[in-house]
Amino acid sequence: MAIYAIGDIQGCYDSLRYLLEKLNFTPENDQLWFVGDLVNRGKKSLKTVKFVKSLGDSAITVLGNHDISLIAMHYGAIPKSPTLKKFLHSKHCEELVDWLRNQPVFHVDEALGVCMAHAGISPQWKLDQAISFAKEIEVPLRGDNAGEWLAAVYGNKPNLWNDDLKSYDRHRYILNAFMRMRYCNVKDGSLDFKLNGVPKIKKPGSTKQIPWFLLKERKPIPLRIIFGHWSSLGYYHDDNVTALDTGCVWGRQLTAVRVDDAAMPLVSQTCVNLS
Repeated sequence: MAIYAIGDIQGCYDSLRYLLEKLNFTPENDQLWFVGDLVNRGKKSLKTVKFVKSLGDSAITVLGNHDISLIAMHYGAIPKSPTLKKFLHSKHCEELVDWLRNQPVFHVDEALGVCMAHAGISPQWKLDQAISFAKEIEVPLRGDNAGEWLAAVYGNKPNLWNDDLKSYDRHRYILNAFMRMRYCNVKDGSLDFKLNGVPKIKKPGSTKQIPWFLLKERKPIPLRIIFGHWSSLGYYHDDNVTALDTGCVWGRQLTAVRVDDAAMPLVSQTCVNLS
C-alpha cells in the first residue's frame, strides 16, 4: 500500500487522472490525501468532486477555501462564481455539497508523523489546539444552519489569535487560519491576507511579513505539516513542512509526494495542465 498527498486540483480533473496513471494508483491498494481546493477555476470541478467521492476510504480530503466558497455559494451566503456555475446547477450539487461539508478541516496521522491542513496551522496554536479548533468549526459547517454560519464568518478580522475570542470572531479566525493563511506579521504573528506572492525563504528577516511556517515564535508541532493553497510558493519541503500547490490550474504542475516514506520523496509531477 502506498499513500500519496496531492496538491490543489481546482477542477483540473484530466491532470489528476494523468498523475494517478503515472503513480500506478489503485484504490484497492493505495490511498490519496488531498490538501483541499478540489474545485473552482478548472473546467471540471463537478467531475473532480464526483471522482474523489467515489474513492470512498481510499481518499482523505481536507477542505480548502475554494471548497468552502462553493458550499457558501450553494447556500446563498456569498455571490455565485461563474467558474462554478455548472457545479451549482447540477442535479448532483446538493449531494456533493453535503459530502464536501462533511469532510474534515484538519487531518492527523500520528503513526506516520504527518498532519494536513489546506493553508497550514496558526503559529499561535499547539497541535492539540489545532485538532480541537478544527472540530469546533466542523460542527456548524455540518449543521442545519450552515449557510447562516458561513455568511457570518466571511471576513478578514480578527487576524490575530486570542484565547478570549468568542462566537463568530473566534470561528472566523479559525476558518481563515486553516483555509487562507500565507503570511504573518513578524512583530505579532497576525495574519496578512493581502500578500500572496513568492516569499523570501532565504532571507526572511528582510521583510515585515514572513511565511507562517518561518515565524520564529511559532508553536512547535511534533508532526510534519502538509499543506497547499500557495501556488506562488510552489513545492517546498523542509524539516517541518511540505507545500504542494504547484499551480496546476495556472498551467503548471500537479504534484504528489509519498506520505508513507519518512523522506517524503517527490513522486511525480504532471508537466502539462490537460484540463
